[in-house]
Amino acid sequence: MRRSSAIIVAVATASVAVGAVNATAESPPADRQGQYAAAAEEFGVPASVLLGVSYLESRWNVNAGTPSTSAGYGPMHLTDVAAANTGGTHHDDGTEDPRGDTARPTLRPEPGELDLSSPTLRTVELAADLTGVDEATLRTDVRQNIRGGAALLAHHQRELGVDSDRPADWYGAVARYSGATDTATAANFADEVFATIAEGAERVTDDGQRMRLAARAVDPNTGQLARLGLRQTDEDEAECPRGLGCEWLPAPYEEFEGGYGNHDKANRPESQKIEYIVIHDTEATWDTTLDLVQDPTYVSWQYSLRSADGHIAQHVKAKDVAWQAGNWYVNSKSIGLEHEGFAAQGTWYTEAMYRSSAKLVRYLAAKHRIPLDRAHIIGHDNVPGTVPSTVRGMHWDPGPYWDWAHYFDLLGKPFRGVGTPRAGLVTINPDFDTNRPAFTGCEVEGEPCPSRGSTSVILRTEPRSDAPLLTDIGLHPDGSPGTMHISDHSSRVETGQQYAIADRRGDWTAIWYLGQKGWFHNPRHAPTAEWSIGLTATPKRGRESVPVYGRAYPEASAYPEHITPQEIVPLQYTLPAGQEYAVGLVTGSEYYWAVSYDAGNHTVVRGKTKYVQVQFGHRVAYVKLADVDLRPSVSR
Repeated sequence: MRRSSAIIVAVATASVAVGAVNATAESPPADRQGQYAAAAEEFGVPASVLLGVSYLESRWNVNAGTPSTSAGYGPMHLTDVAAANTGGTHHDDGTEDPRGDTARPTLRPEPGELDLSSPTLRTVELAADLTGVDEATLRTDVRQNIRGGAALLAHHQRELGVDSDRPADWYGAVARYSGATDTATAANFADEVFATIAEGAERVTDDGQRMRLAARAVDPNTGQLARLGLRQTDEDEAECPRGLGCEWLPAPYEEFEGGYGNHDKANRPESQKIEYIVIHDTEATWDTTLDLVQDPTYVSWQYSLRSADGHIAQHVKAKDVAWQAGNWYVNSKSIGLEHEGFAAQGTWYTEAMYRSSAKLVRYLAAKHRIPLDRAHIIGHDNVPGTVPSTVRGMHWDPGPYWDWAHYFDLLGKPFRGVGTPRAGLVTINPDFDTNRPAFTGCEVEGEPCPSRGSTSVILRTEPRSDAPLLTDIGLHPDGSPGTMHISDHSSRVETGQQYAIADRRGDWTAIWYLGQKGWFHNPRHAPTAEWSIGLTATPKRGRESVPVYGRAYPEASAYPEHITPQEIVPLQYTLPAGQEYAVGLVTGSEYYWAVSYDAGNHTVVRGKTKYVQVQFGHRVAYVKLADVDLRPSVSR
């Protein structure tokens, strides 16, 4: 396995385009639209192509000057891995056992060093060479960043030997800009850019600039792709929609001294229904991610997605169980997607990766009949701890900067409300760009994070902005309130999650959350949630409270003699009488016994106990169906 941390940079030598060194042109355009137009004219790039590429990288956002999860800066995503915070990986942050099976010894993976060798992580150097602008300025100055992207596109076009101002003749340069090393991924990136040009786009960026790409019919010269010299991707083994640029790089199922790894063989969905797709962020570079998942002593996940171009690698078949979510019940019922990223906090995700991920999830959801909602498409941060002792160490990726609303728009399932507050539920749905919680600790403990859009909404104990945060006794056993640290979701809800309405006062709405009433600002003129309808769970009459569980395991009598029953251990929370919680699904009880390398001994244990998945706090949880009443959420 490669564990190199050396930075290997391949910077092509090329003639500087005419006018490219004019980094300080007189009276540069002040508006963003004009800056794109000026850069396009200076470097001879069709404006629609420059705008289309930038949209697919960043949606024209500047992201507060912070790097993306693949070290890209600015609206043109110029990469500089040396400047980005390389951090560690989320698999070595905290105490979570990714396998999450208490029937086996605790798994503590060692991630090793990051591999930062890919030339695609240093495109800012070539842009500096082409423009005469220093790398720091290209990272931080938006106008120069746009010029740098235009210079790169013009450079790729010259390398192809194409002299044309027709957008259709820039297909090869666009494909090259993606940084993809295989034909299918490069084509998918270029196809998305030209689809954006054909459809047009208009939006206000995260720094308040109104941008527009007029729709224009273009028949791109796709034949240029063959001239890029990229490798062909063998998609035969990969379980992906065709044309997505997906390859099969298997995780090893191997025995070694002291155990085996790094996943378990199964026969899903025949043996167990797949209920969830879990969204992760790797907090590691692409090459490091691939090294880790191909290590039999490490952990596993089904798919990895590359940030810069949306390329996908599959490692574990959907029928098998990957060790990815820290909860064995969820692992055995889910498919895990790891999205490339190594700057552990405060980073952003490219549009190219969002789109590839959404295509893959739509395919998987249709194939396995998984509903496209936030009860089934969940983040790692929504997976519950297994027992009280594991709650505090559970991971929190993809974090508060993953744009769930945009992701579900791409999935074709936008979050829409129904009716009035009498519907009884809310679906959290703030405006991503303007919703900017004051998080801390992205780079330095206690220091404010950059001001940037988020899908998180903060809860208070009272309907006022200076009221204390709620308490999560799993994360703060001493009973202290939650904090605004980036990883502390004690008092935080996420876009798409549904909660039962507990109260309303003016511009404030209260929901039931971890056994408490949590208030969030929800003004009519700028709502942060949609009124919604569904089922809720509440304790049966006469019960003061009911236990809450992190796993939906069977009763002891359901286990065969050769399998030790898994103890049904409630978490440290309870669901009190008088409170209601949104229902995600009702399910039977299961435990997948797979404690040895010999898959012939693996057994699915099913019990008579039924469970209800509820949105209990930031994470989902389970209650026994026999303990609760289910009823429509409509206010009574």
